[in-house]
Order: sequence, then structure tokens, then C-alpha cells
Amino acid sequence: MTTAAARPSDRRISPVFLGILAVTVVTGWATWTGFAEQPGLAVFLFVTAAWIVTLCLHEYAHARTALHSGDISIGAKGYLTLNPMKYTHALLSIVLPVVFVIMGGIGLPGGAVFIERGRIRGRWRHSLISAAGPLTNVLFAIVCTAPFWLDALDGVPADFRFALAFLALLQVTAAILNFLPVPGLDGYGVIEPWLSHGFRRQVEPFAPFGLLFVFALLWVPEVNGAFFGAVDSLLAPLGIHEIETYCGYDLFRFWSDTNGVCSVSP
Repeated sequence: MTTAAARPSDRRISPVFLGILAVTVVTGWATWTGFAEQPGLAVFLFVTAAWIVTLCLHEYAHARTALHSGDISIGAKGYLTLNPMKYTHALLSIVLPVVFVIMGGIGLPGGAVFIERGRIRGRWRHSLISAAGPLTNVLFAIVCTAPFWLDALDGVPADFRFALAFLALLQVTAAILNFLPVPGLDGYGVIEPWLSHGFRRQVEPFAPFGLLFVFALLWVPEVNGAFFGAVDSLLAPLGIHEIETYCGYDLFRFWSDTNGVCSVSP
């Protein structure tokens, strides 16, 4: 195969991603050991860096699935390097999701990779490309919750446990929200190939605003309460209780007035 997608440089992991991964490891260690004087700052950096890592892998899953579905232009665009700076909409893929987490503890990835859909044949392939991203969040939700439902938290420092619980909540919210059939989100991308051409043309102008619409809707107290109640009901059987995700978010927002309420680090 001689296409640009097959060049080793197109698949080489970006130093930018490796740097973010390194920040995740170092701040995770600082959270675990209590090395940082201000545990909330360590939790903030750890969760933010880990969240960006999962955002990169979310978009990578879209790109990799598209590559194997027929879009051989993916490699040349740099999507396979895991470099967030290569995304078509860095604002939607990195900046806004981080802002959503800071403002409301909501994990909501945005669309980022540009896929040449004309190269892809078959509705199932189009649907799978859209589903690949949120399925990655499902996988990370399983990883983050595993220590809880496996009862493997003996000796784990409380601050790290709280941070992991909050990160698990972000993955669950990301999976749920991104699977919503709202134009602009992956859930709509899953069903779009099966809709009529006329209907797709009608809703196409609303796609750029779908992400913001969902976020705005979650600011409605009744909607927000019902949504996070549902998320808590999913996490509880997995061993993650509401107080743990609350304490994780409290530590994450180290600049807030409630900082320190849940921290038990020396």
C-alpha cells in the first residue's frame, strides 16, 4: 500500500500527546503520594490531563475507524498521531470540553476530525465511525470504575480515589451525552446514514449548535438534577457513591470556596 496513510510518520505518536500523558502520570503520582502542598491543584492537573488524553483517544477512534472504512486521507491529516493540535476544530475538541468540566463537571467531547465521507461505502461503516468515539469513553469508564467494583481500593489514598471517581463520572457523562441523537453529536452520526436525504438536509444547519444546545439544557436545574441522578444511579452499583464524585469535583475546583472540605491529604 503506497498511500499517505501508510507512511510511518503519519502514525507516529505526537510529542504533544506524550507530553500530556507525562503530565497525567506525574500529577497522578503527586495526587497518590500527597507530594503537592495543595492537593486540589494536583487533582485538577491530573484530571484535566487525563481528560485531554481520553479526548485525543476519542478522536483517534473516529479516525482509525474511518481509515479502515475507506478514508485513506486520514493519515495525511495527522489524526493518527494523537496530536490534539491536528484536529479540525481544536476549540470544539479540546477547549470547550475542558471548559464544560470546569463549569459544571460535565464530560462532553466535541466533534473534531474531518472525515471524507464520500470515500466510505455502506451505512453500517458510517454509523460505526460515529460510534467509535463514545465507545472509547465507555471503555475508559470501565477502566476507571474497575478498582471500585473489583473492591481493589485498599490502601489507595482518598484524594486519588476521589479524583478517579470524578474521572469515571466524566467518562460516563461523555458516553451518555455523545450518544444522544442530537445533530452535531456522535449519536446523531450513528443514525444519520439511515435517515432520508431530505430530513438530513433540513437538520444540517443546526449541527454546529448541537453541542452548545445540550450544554445549555444541562444548566436547567430540573434537567441537570435528573441527568446527574441517572448518572449516580449507574455509578452506584459499580461501587462509586455520590459523595466520592462530589469530593473529586470539589478537589478539582481547588480555587472554589469549598476547597479542602473533602481533602484528607496531610
